Amino acid sequence: MVQCRYCQRDFQASVYHPEQRVCSEPECQRRRRGDYHRLKIQTDANYRDTVRNSQSKWREQHPDYWKEYRRRHPESAERNRGQQQRRDGQRRLESLAKNNLAFDLKSIVSAVWFVGPAAADLAKNNLASAKVFICQPHGP
Repeated sequence: MVQCRYCQRDFQASVYHPEQRVCSEPECQRRRRGDYHRLKIQTDANYRDTVRNSQSKWREQHPDYWKEYRRRHPESAERNRGQQQRRDGQRRLESLAKNNLAFDLKSIVSAVWFVGPAAADLAKNNLASAKVFICQPHGP
């Protein structure tokens, strides 16, 4: 008996493939194929190029796929838009992570602190004394 590396259940390996480490459950086989595919893309340049070319060809043959998908699934498009806005905000914060003097305030002796829920992601927002400027966007 062998233990499946995905579901941890015991199973009998094939007599033709005694090295088998994954049971025949569809979910375990799906995960095995996905793992193989990801590993092959990382380690085999020819395979990686073939996959990329295949994806490019499909996109060329179906140019309106995503436009149609977003039209048919507006809730998905809206969710993705919100996720992208959060990623963009995170990227902006990360660019400020080591920039404690983000604004040039006429060289006054102060430091700029960012306050709010996203400020916790800043790595070096740790000055001891500073003036705090709270900037909020104006309404429409």
